[in-house]
Amino acid sequence: MQHYRPHILIESNIPFIRGVFDDVADVSYLPPADITPQAMRDTDALITRTRTRCDAGLLGGSRCSMIASATIGLDHIDTDYCRANGIEVTNAPGCNAPAVAQYVFAAILKAWPVEKLPDLTIGIVGVGHVGRIIESWARSFGMKVLLNDPPRAAAEKSGAFTDLDTIAAEADIITIHTPYTTAGPYATHHLFDGSRLHSLRRHPMLINAARGPIVDNEALCDAIEAGTVGRAVIDCWENEPAISRRLLEETFIATPHIAGYTREGKLRASRMAAEAVARHFDFTLPPSAEQVPMTPPEAVDAADIIATYDPMADTAALRAEPGTFEQLRNHYDLRHEVPARR
Repeated sequence: MQHYRPHILIESNIPFIRGVFDDVADVSYLPPADITPQAMRDTDALITRTRTRCDAGLLGGSRCSMIASATIGLDHIDTDYCRANGIEVTNAPGCNAPAVAQYVFAAILKAWPVEKLPDLTIGIVGVGHVGRIIESWARSFGMKVLLNDPPRAAAEKSGAFTDLDTIAAEADIITIHTPYTTAGPYATHHLFDGSRLHSLRRHPMLINAARGPIVDNEALCDAIEAGTVGRAVIDCWENEPAISRRLLEETFIATPHIAGYTREGKLRASRMAAEAVARHFDFTLPPSAEQVPMTPPEAVDAADIIATYDPMADTAALRAEPGTFEQLRNHYDLRHEVPARR
């Protein structure tokens, strides 16, 4: 008896996933611009990234019952609509967390030598998969660590967390790793607005490798020019890919949303998305051709961070041709993650 072969539509920019479903499904690969309501009409499952907005406009009238995002975030998916219409939604939490931590410390080590790190205070805003790794590595370098995560603080009733006012007053480095939300008690849209940015006391390095609109980009330019922000490291921008040219020139490090782009991170994300779809349809997938560690290292060496990633090269490429933001992102030469401290 011939089993039903679902149609799976996969965003063509997602690496390490071609051929995975060939024995069990009919598969199409399309760029984000071509993932239209018409393309979705006969699609049973969609594997996507952040550039495809999944809402009633795309999904209405389709038979789609599953969306797997090969990313950590879900802000591109209308989860309320999906829930109401029986569409399962999954993401890939933690898939690129070691890569983002690598990016953060590569930026820090461009500004300070490793022997100066014990003199610095780092404020981590959002202590999830990425924030926990940064906390662990920062402590291993002897840094003072301040943690801000209101949802975790409320749930855990722990004294380990502090407020943003304390971070604004004491941190030499502020690194942002919250989800992007626009409503509710923990909304993060413009969490760092003009008022917050101008309250910073120690002229810190501000790193945004989370989502662009968490920081008011125009207010950040003003804060850099006023000196309240000493250095800005921006990987995530408002209005991508049409980023602020003013902010591009003001930043210390400017990259095209690639902080999480390592070979290992992409392998994890693609495998997590594929396994979610396989569970949904009760498939058995072939074993992965390339295995990657699922547990991040607790500590790394500064020399290995420097050897594995130089953010200045990506900064130079973006500054040279800012209009190619999307091409730089989609055709990025994936780096390797930093190995565990030996």
